[in-house]
Amino acid sequence: MDFIKEIESGESKTIEFKEKIPSNKSIAKSAISFSNTGGGKLFLGIADQGNIIGLPNDIDIISLEDQIAQLIYDNCSPIISFEIYTVNITEKYILVLEVKRGNSTPYYMKNKGVEHGTYVRIGATNRLANRQKIKELEIMSKNISFDQIVNFEYELEDLDLSSLEKEFNKFDKKLDKSKLENLGLIRENNGEFRPTNGLIIILGKFENCSIKCSKFRGTTMTEFLDKAEYNGDVFNQLDNTIEFIKKHINFGGKIEGLQRKDRFEIPLVAIREAIVNALVHRDYQNLGRDIKVGIYDDVLNIVSPGSLPMSITEKDLLNGRSEIRNKVIARVLKELNYIEIWGSGIKRIYDSCHEYELKEPKIKETGDSVDVELFRVKVSIGKKIVNTKFSYSDYIENFNFSNREKIILRYLDSHDKITSKDVLLMIDVKIRRARAILSEMEDKKILLKRGKTRNTQYIINSDYFSKIVPNSAE
Repeated sequence: MDFIKEIESGESKTIEFKEKIPSNKSIAKSAISFSNTGGGKLFLGIADQGNIIGLPNDIDIISLEDQIAQLIYDNCSPIISFEIYTVNITEKYILVLEVKRGNSTPYYMKNKGVEHGTYVRIGATNRLANRQKIKELEIMSKNISFDQIVNFEYELEDLDLSSLEKEFNKFDKKLDKSKLENLGLIRENNGEFRPTNGLIIILGKFENCSIKCSKFRGTTMTEFLDKAEYNGDVFNQLDNTIEFIKKHINFGGKIEGLQRKDRFEIPLVAIREAIVNALVHRDYQNLGRDIKVGIYDDVLNIVSPGSLPMSITEKDLLNGRSEIRNKVIARVLKELNYIEIWGSGIKRIYDSCHEYELKEPKIKETGDSVDVELFRVKVSIGKKIVNTKFSYSDYIENFNFSNREKIILRYLDSHDKITSKDVLLMIDVKIRRARAILSEMEDKKILLKRGKTRNTQYIINSDYFSKIVPNSAE
């Protein structure tokens, strides 16, 4: 076990540091949080920043281990599975409390009861669980997911299954009662078939079965340019969301060899995988939250309610580890080829963005949600950011700028402004001709004029560049 590597990685969902021996209450909270989430390790003798301090030399390690074990037994319920041991790291003793993932959730503080004493691990902190989370833990202890539970709000015969049947027809597959049962969309209860929550989610019947999409100006949420909310079945939500995104990201050509290839600035496979992942892995029990998609000048952001399942971390995702929160929904989307191979979606997101030479995507757990960022192409022109499928050199080479205009544009790529004297020094012309060239570029709307007479300066007109990308929706 490479403890140094674990310590260097810092505190996380599965790692916690304590420089000094904490209170009994603190140790019990950590043990409960790890048991309810996905297991983890509490290192005693490590500062918050990962500095290895070690336990005092005069401490009785055996007595300390017995003391910690006894307080967990006395304060936590049900019985928590754990190990306590010491390790020698750089000649300093560290005590490790390693807690196993529990199968009898929820775990809680005995003196506070389930409602007020249940803790979970969110990021690198221990948090008191709300009623919704406690309910999820209760379901989890039965080894079933929320979407596998029978739903008593809807009658099966009252549900319109045509949208689901349409998807199955695309693959010449029959959706009969046997298929519905095998996929977990219906279950027998007291001699009759009833829908599961999974079927209700697939059909978009819950109030939080929606995706809210927004297009913002700039890189913050200050100003809306467009927004839409998509409800209905998950297939409708997926298709409409992708169309909204395509409407607001750039589409253009790139010269590869002797051929021009048209494509969106962000690979559609990455967009599709990110939204499918959100639909499959989001927390549907929390009725007050939905999936949110934000399109900014620099990034496409997809936020899915619910933290990463159990002990999974961002690093695990990249290694192909998969733990499914909604088993019915996942099974249906796998049947319909929305999911190819379990655990391969994240890799496809990264691989496709690498192929497009984009900045590496970010997938992070932020509180009780998962945040995916797919970066757009950014080009700096005169200190302004213009989003485009093209690199800056593509602007120069693929559009009808004169040689002199190209020289001026290249100068403005690294300078805020340009004057006629600057042009005179770069181009072998007289001052009158230098002024004429800048004036012509202003007439073409390529440049904007600032000041008068001797103080006249010119800057890039970023609006011009945002409009010359072919087929751009921006």
